[in-house]
Amino acid sequence: MVYQHTLQVNTAGRGSYLITDAIQQQVRQSGISTGLCQVFLQHTSASLMLCENADPDVRSDLEHFMQRLVTDGDALFTHTAEGSDDMAAHIRTVLTHSDLTLPVSNGRCTVGTWQGLYLWEHRYAGHRRQITVTVYGE
Repeated sequence: MVYQHTLQVNTAGRGSYLITDAIQQQVRQSGISTGLCQVFLQHTSASLMLCENADPDVRSDLEHFMQRLVTDGDALFTHTAEGSDDMAAHIRTVLTHSDLTLPVSNGRCTVGTWQGLYLWEHRYAGHRRQITVTVYGE
């Protein structure tokens, strides 16, 4: 059995947005008890992450690390059509993930106690992001 649905997530700009509940809801709606959930973000300037969900300092530290690793407006970049964060956002996406695959057990994604699923927006401006959730199994 296969189930697929596309979610829309509105962001308010750079940062991480918890999407665990929205993904779990799609798995429940699929009716699949055991299998895999594949989550795919249809964008090149945001990414997905499975991350610590108890202490927001973890996500803040990740953002600070990424700012140091990939600096907005770096003179190295020629692709700046949409602003100083344009190329930096693309590089951040390439260095992270556009998709995640998670096991499904007992009708829900199996994640650890301290794990959450996040959309990581890499642009300063808010965007409407599309996430395709595909659940395979029985």
